[in-house]
Amino acid sequence: MEVSHDELEAQIDRWRGYIQRNQAISPVDVDELEDHLREQIAERQASGLDDEEAFLVAIKRLGNLDAVSREFAREHSDRLWKQLVLLPDGSDGAGAPPWRELAVVLALAVGAGVAVKVGLALIGDGEALARNVGLLTLPFLAGYFAWKRRVSIRVVAALVIPVVVLAATLNLYPFVPGGSTAMLAALHSVVVLWLLVGVAYVGGRWRSGRRRMDFVRFTGEFAIYFTLLALGGAVLIGLTLATLQIIGIDFESVMEEWILPFAVPGAVVVAGWLVEAKQQVVENIAPVLTRVFTPLTAAMLLALLPVLATAGGLVDADRNLLILMNAILVLVLCLLLYSISARDSLAPPGLFDGLQLVLVLAALGVNAVMLTAMLTRIAEFGYSPNRTAALGLNILLLIHLVWAAWLAVAFLRGRRPFAVVERWQTSYLPVYGVWAAVVVLVFPPLFSFS
Repeated sequence: MEVSHDELEAQIDRWRGYIQRNQAISPVDVDELEDHLREQIAERQASGLDDEEAFLVAIKRLGNLDAVSREFAREHSDRLWKQLVLLPDGSDGAGAPPWRELAVVLALAVGAGVAVKVGLALIGDGEALARNVGLLTLPFLAGYFAWKRRVSIRVVAALVIPVVVLAATLNLYPFVPGGSTAMLAALHSVVVLWLLVGVAYVGGRWRSGRRRMDFVRFTGEFAIYFTLLALGGAVLIGLTLATLQIIGIDFESVMEEWILPFAVPGAVVVAGWLVEAKQQVVENIAPVLTRVFTPLTAAMLLALLPVLATAGGLVDADRNLLILMNAILVLVLCLLLYSISARDSLAPPGLFDGLQLVLVLAALGVNAVMLTAMLTRIAEFGYSPNRTAALGLNILLLIHLVWAAWLAVAFLRGRRPFAVVERWQTSYLPVYGVWAAVVVLVFPPLFSFS
């Protein structure tokens, strides 16, 4: 029976994941292999083969070109090939020597620190610097991945142009000091910049669902490594300060003027490099973290939902409560994405998938309560930059979670493969980037830069 094109894409994505786990094969080589695979599939389809036959024949053809693909073709079945042991023989990789990559990482980390230090000198410590923090740090992380993936000039242009537009917008718009649109622009510009980092991370091939999911996984692992670096750095700085204070040396000014401006942005680049260098180690951590925090977060939301739904005067509650609940919903979404990225796409539905559905349904309940409160506040007090931005985010979350729940139910009932659930999550991510860009570019003039 002929398989659907969705299943073909899922097969290609699983094959790519299989190849990527071989550390001897560089990302550039994986991209080239996938291009060859797709060419072979297209040729077989043009000759009249269905998707499944075209895929299997293409894999066998690639077996003549690459030892890993040959092993894949020899042992391929619906599930068995996922359990194969990868053999690094026959490829010595096309990546840069370790010392060269480390030199590039350190140069970019220092560059990010220099950019922040220059920003402090030219812009000063205030709202203007807050708007530019993302611009002063994240392009260096994107630059690392652009170098690592050897992206084309076209991809470089696709990365540079939005950064230039953001820089011009954040620094040329006549923001009112202390206004809401300035803070909204600063926060949402980071979202846009992070998606640009994602474009560099996937080597410009954003249309691949598997690569987008790789970036989701990278985001979670990056947060883990950056937190560990921050905690370790805080302990080291604290011990240094305590020691120097005992002997009568004031170290605080040096720390504030030199160490922190270089350490924090430098840690952003180093954390990204650590994730890239230690992928297989973190893959063992990700499933553990998601299995611990998914049920705990679901329990928290289920406890909060009846309290919020029955609390009187929720509409008149402090806006900080609504902001906090929005933050919780975003955290839930990040946990959901990270959980999906850590799951074996070939595994059958299980208890943990049911827990994820409970998490999504609980988040939908909280979202509905928050959305009702926001609409009521807007009806009573009118539109403001913060209310409009929060309303837009809640609507986007509602759409995302509703369809995620629908697909999760279909997967649990055996009516859809997990690849469809996974593809929806990553396909929807650019919507948040578009909304963030709207907040940065349109909201300030729309609300008179206040």
